[in-house]
Amino acid sequence: MKRRARTDLPERVQYTKYYEHDGMLRAYANRSMLLAILFAVIAMSSLGFAIYVRVQPPTVVRVDQDGNATAVGSTAAETKPPGVAILSAEAASDTSQTELEAKAVVRRFLEHYQGYTPATVDQNLAAALNMMTANLRTYSLGKLRDDDTIGKIKEDRIVSQFVIRTIEPVKNAPWTYVAFGVKEIRRVRNKVESTDRIVGRYNVRLLQDRRSESNPSGLLVAEFAEQQMVGERDGDLLQQSQILGK
Repeated sequence: MKRRARTDLPERVQYTKYYEHDGMLRAYANRSMLLAILFAVIAMSSLGFAIYVRVQPPTVVRVDQDGNATAVGSTAAETKPPGVAILSAEAASDTSQTELEAKAVVRRFLEHYQGYTPATVDQNLAAALNMMTANLRTYSLGKLRDDDTIGKIKEDRIVSQFVIRTIEPVKNAPWTYVAFGVKEIRRVRNKVESTDRIVGRYNVRLLQDRRSESNPSGLLVAEFAEQQMVGERDGDLLQQSQILGK
Protein backbone atom coordinates (compact mmCIF):
# COMPACT_ATOMS: atom_id res chain seq x y z
CA MET A 1 0.00 0.00 0.00
CA LYS A 2 1.30 3.34 -0.92
CA ARG A 3 1.76 5.53 2.09
CA ARG A 4 -0.07 8.84 1.87
CA ALA A 5 2.20 11.83 1.89
CA ARG A 6 1.84 14.29 4.71
CA THR A 7 1.41 17.10 2.22
CA ASP A 8 -1.76 15.42 0.94
CA LEU A 9 -3.48 15.83 4.35
CA PRO A 10 -5.40 18.97 5.41
CA GLU A 11 -3.25 21.86 6.48
CA ARG A 12 -4.31 21.66 10.16
CA VAL A 13 -3.60 17.93 10.36
CA GLN A 14 -0.17 18.41 8.86
CA TYR A 15 0.96 20.18 12.02
CA THR A 16 -0.76 18.04 14.70
CA LYS A 17 -0.52 14.46 15.91
CA TYR A 18 -3.41 12.06 16.13
CA TYR A 19 -3.18 11.77 19.93
CA GLU A 20 -3.66 15.55 20.29
CA HIS A 21 -7.10 15.30 18.66
CA ASP A 22 -8.01 12.41 20.91
CA GLY A 23 -6.99 14.40 23.99
CA MET A 24 -9.21 17.32 23.01
CA LEU A 25 -12.20 15.01 22.54
CA ARG A 26 -11.61 13.43 25.92
CA ALA A 27 -11.33 16.87 27.56
CA TYR A 28 -14.66 17.95 26.04
CA ALA A 29 -16.27 14.71 27.18
CA ASN A 30 -14.96 15.10 30.74
CA ARG A 31 -16.18 18.68 30.87
CA SER A 32 -19.65 17.70 29.67
CA MET A 33 -19.79 14.88 32.20
CA LEU A 34 -18.86 17.24 35.03
CA LEU A 35 -21.58 19.75 34.08
CA ALA A 36 -24.14 16.96 33.81
CA ILE A 37 -23.29 15.69 37.31
CA LEU A 38 -23.46 19.25 38.71
CA PHE A 39 -26.91 19.92 37.20
CA ALA A 40 -28.15 16.55 38.45
CA VAL A 41 -27.07 17.39 42.01
CA ILE A 42 -28.86 20.75 41.82
CA ALA A 43 -32.04 19.14 40.50
CA MET A 44 -32.04 16.47 43.20
CA SER A 45 -31.45 19.07 45.92
CA SER A 46 -34.38 21.17 44.69
CA LEU A 47 -36.62 18.11 44.58
CA GLY A 48 -35.63 17.10 48.10
CA PHE A 49 -36.27 20.61 49.46
CA ALA A 50 -39.70 20.71 47.81
CA ILE A 51 -40.60 17.35 49.35
CA TYR A 52 -39.40 18.53 52.78
CA VAL A 53 -41.53 21.67 52.63
CA ARG A 54 -44.61 19.70 51.56
CA VAL A 55 -44.40 17.20 54.42
CA GLN A 56 -44.09 19.89 57.12
CA PRO A 57 -47.28 20.33 59.20
CA PRO A 58 -49.11 23.67 58.78
CA THR A 59 -48.93 26.38 61.44
CA VAL A 60 -52.32 27.01 63.07
CA VAL A 61 -53.04 30.15 65.10
CA ARG A 62 -55.72 29.60 67.75
CA VAL A 63 -57.53 32.56 69.38
CA ASP A 64 -59.42 31.82 72.58
CA GLN A 65 -62.44 33.67 73.96
CA ASP A 66 -60.23 36.14 75.82
CA GLY A 67 -58.47 37.19 72.63
CA ASN A 68 -55.18 35.38 73.36
CA ALA A 69 -53.48 34.11 70.20
CA THR A 70 -51.50 30.84 70.44
CA ALA A 71 -49.55 29.20 67.61
CA VAL A 72 -50.18 25.45 67.31
CA GLY A 73 -47.85 23.14 65.36
CA SER A 74 -44.31 21.80 65.40
CA THR A 75 -43.06 24.55 63.09
CA ALA A 76 -44.34 27.27 65.37
CA ALA A 77 -42.91 25.53 68.42
CA GLU A 78 -39.46 25.25 66.84
CA THR A 79 -39.30 28.83 65.59
CA LYS A 80 -40.70 30.45 68.71
CA PRO A 81 -37.90 32.28 70.52
CA PRO A 82 -37.48 31.41 74.21
CA GLY A 83 -38.85 33.77 76.80
CA VAL A 84 -41.45 35.38 74.50
CA ALA A 85 -44.83 35.67 76.20
CA ILE A 86 -48.08 35.03 74.40
CA LEU A 87 -49.41 38.32 73.12
CA SER A 88 -53.04 39.29 73.36
CA ALA A 89 -54.56 39.93 69.94
CA GLU A 90 -56.76 42.63 71.37
CA ALA A 91 -53.90 44.37 73.18
CA ALA A 92 -51.70 44.26 70.11
CA SER A 93 -54.26 45.93 67.85
CA ASP A 94 -56.08 48.15 70.36
CA THR A 95 -54.95 51.05 72.48
CA SER A 96 -56.71 53.01 75.19
CA GLN A 97 -58.93 55.83 74.01
CA THR A 98 -58.00 59.37 74.95
CA GLU A 99 -60.16 62.20 76.25
CA LEU A 100 -59.63 64.08 73.00
CA GLU A 101 -61.12 61.18 71.04
CA ALA A 102 -64.06 61.00 73.45
CA LYS A 103 -64.84 64.71 73.06
CA ALA A 104 -64.63 64.35 69.28
CA VAL A 105 -67.17 61.50 69.39
CA VAL A 106 -69.53 63.57 71.57
CA ARG A 107 -69.23 66.56 69.23
CA ARG A 108 -69.80 64.50 66.10
CA PHE A 109 -72.80 62.73 67.63
CA LEU A 110 -74.51 65.94 68.78
CA GLU A 111 -73.90 67.71 65.48
CA HIS A 112 -75.49 64.81 63.57
CA TYR A 113 -78.37 64.34 66.00
CA GLN A 114 -79.26 68.01 66.58
CA GLY A 115 -78.39 69.67 63.27
CA TYR A 116 -80.30 68.81 60.08
CA THR A 117 -82.34 70.03 57.13
CA PRO A 118 -85.23 68.30 55.35
CA ALA A 119 -82.77 67.04 52.74
CA THR A 120 -80.16 65.73 55.20
CA VAL A 121 -82.29 64.56 58.13
CA ASP A 122 -82.26 60.91 57.02
CA GLN A 123 -78.49 60.81 56.60
CA ASN A 124 -77.72 62.76 59.79
CA LEU A 125 -80.00 60.70 62.03
CA ALA A 126 -78.71 57.46 60.52
CA ALA A 127 -75.13 58.52 61.27
CA ALA A 128 -76.08 59.41 64.86
CA LEU A 129 -77.95 56.11 65.38
CA ASN A 130 -74.96 54.13 64.11
CA MET A 131 -72.83 55.73 66.84
CA MET A 132 -75.10 54.34 69.58
CA THR A 133 -75.09 51.00 71.34
CA ALA A 134 -77.57 48.42 70.08
CA ASN A 135 -80.11 48.88 72.88
CA LEU A 136 -80.01 52.69 72.78
CA ARG A 137 -80.30 52.59 68.98
CA THR A 138 -83.40 50.38 69.20
CA TYR A 139 -85.01 52.67 71.78
CA SER A 140 -84.22 55.87 69.88
CA LEU A 141 -85.36 54.44 66.54
CA GLY A 142 -88.67 53.35 68.06
CA LYS A 143 -89.20 56.80 69.56
CA LEU A 144 -88.46 58.51 66.24
CA ARG A 145 -91.00 56.27 64.51
CA ASP A 146 -93.70 56.76 67.17
CA ASP A 147 -93.34 60.57 67.09
CA ASP A 148 -92.98 60.62 63.27
CA THR A 149 -90.05 62.99 63.77
CA ILE A 150 -88.67 62.71 60.24
CA GLY A 151 -92.09 63.18 58.69
CA LYS A 152 -92.76 66.35 60.69
CA ILE A 153 -89.33 67.77 59.80
CA LYS A 154 -89.98 67.28 56.09
CA GLU A 155 -93.59 68.48 56.26
CA ASP A 156 -92.83 71.72 58.14
CA ARG A 157 -89.52 72.24 56.29
CA ILE A 158 -87.69 72.41 59.61
CA VAL A 159 -84.05 73.51 59.57
CA SER A 160 -82.06 73.04 62.77
CA GLN A 161 -78.72 74.81 63.23
CA PHE A 162 -76.70 73.62 66.20
CA VAL A 163 -73.59 75.14 67.74
CA ILE A 164 -71.72 73.55 70.66
CA ARG A 165 -70.29 75.94 73.20
CA THR A 166 -68.44 73.66 75.62
CA ILE A 167 -67.87 69.95 76.27
CA GLU A 168 -66.62 69.02 79.73
CA PRO A 169 -66.12 65.65 81.48
CA VAL A 170 -68.24 64.83 84.53
CA LYS A 171 -66.26 64.22 87.73
CA ASN A 172 -66.30 60.73 89.21
CA ALA A 173 -68.15 59.43 86.13
CA PRO A 174 -65.88 57.75 83.57
CA TRP A 175 -66.58 58.50 79.90
CA THR A 176 -69.46 60.82 80.82
CA TYR A 177 -69.58 64.33 79.38
CA VAL A 178 -71.85 67.34 79.60
CA ALA A 179 -72.17 69.69 76.64
CA PHE A 180 -73.83 73.07 76.32
CA GLY A 181 -75.10 74.19 72.95
CA VAL A 182 -77.41 76.57 71.17
CA LYS A 183 -79.99 75.24 68.74
CA GLU A 184 -81.86 77.46 66.32
CA ILE A 185 -84.92 75.77 64.80
CA ARG A 186 -86.68 77.34 61.82
CA ARG A 187 -90.00 76.07 60.47
CA VAL A 188 -92.44 77.22 57.82
CA ARG A 189 -96.20 76.88 58.25
CA ASN A 190 -98.68 78.49 55.88
CA LYS A 191 -95.78 80.38 54.30
CA VAL A 192 -94.94 81.95 57.67
CA GLU A 193 -91.49 81.38 59.14
CA SER A 194 -90.96 81.04 62.88
CA THR A 195 -87.75 80.58 64.85
CA ASP A 196 -87.12 78.85 68.18
CA ARG A 197 -83.82 79.45 69.91
CA ILE A 198 -82.96 76.95 72.60
CA VAL A 199 -79.98 76.81 74.93
CA GLY A 200 -79.68 73.21 76.06
CA ARG A 201 -77.63 70.93 78.22
CA TYR A 202 -76.73 67.53 76.79
CA ASN A 203 -75.50 64.63 78.90
CA VAL A 204 -73.68 61.92 76.97
CA ARG A 205 -72.21 58.73 78.41
CA LEU A 206 -69.84 56.74 76.23
CA LEU A 207 -68.94 53.07 76.25
CA GLN A 208 -65.59 51.60 75.27
CA ASP A 209 -65.61 49.03 72.49
CA ARG A 210 -63.01 47.50 70.20
CA ARG A 211 -61.62 49.67 67.45
CA SER A 212 -62.68 48.73 63.94
CA GLU A 213 -62.79 50.16 60.43
CA SER A 214 -66.39 51.28 60.92
CA ASN A 215 -65.65 52.66 64.42
CA PRO A 216 -61.96 53.69 64.58
CA SER A 217 -62.35 55.47 67.92
CA GLY A 218 -63.83 52.39 69.63
CA LEU A 219 -66.37 54.52 71.51
CA LEU A 220 -70.17 54.21 71.42
CA VAL A 221 -72.91 56.41 72.84
CA ALA A 222 -74.55 54.42 75.63
CA GLU A 223 -76.75 57.11 77.18
CA PHE A 224 -78.05 60.46 75.99
CA ALA A 225 -80.24 63.08 77.71
CA GLU A 226 -81.27 66.57 76.63
CA GLN A 227 -82.36 69.35 78.99
CA GLN A 228 -83.67 72.71 77.82
CA MET A 229 -82.26 75.57 79.87
CA VAL A 230 -83.39 78.71 78.04
CA GLY A 231 -85.77 78.99 75.12
CA GLU A 232 -87.41 81.79 73.19
CA ARG A 233 -89.62 82.13 70.12
CA ASP A 234 -89.03 84.79 67.50
CA GLY A 235 -92.25 85.90 65.78
CA ASP A 236 -90.98 89.12 64.23
CA LEU A 237 -91.55 89.83 60.59
CA LEU A 238 -87.79 90.05 60.01
CA GLN A 239 -86.28 86.67 60.79
CA GLN A 240 -82.54 86.93 61.49
CA SER A 241 -80.21 84.21 62.67
CA GLN A 242 -78.41 84.89 65.93
CA ILE A 243 -76.11 81.92 65.40
CA LEU A 244 -74.88 83.21 62.05
CA GLY A 245 -74.63 86.71 63.47
CA LYS A 246 -72.21 85.49 66.11
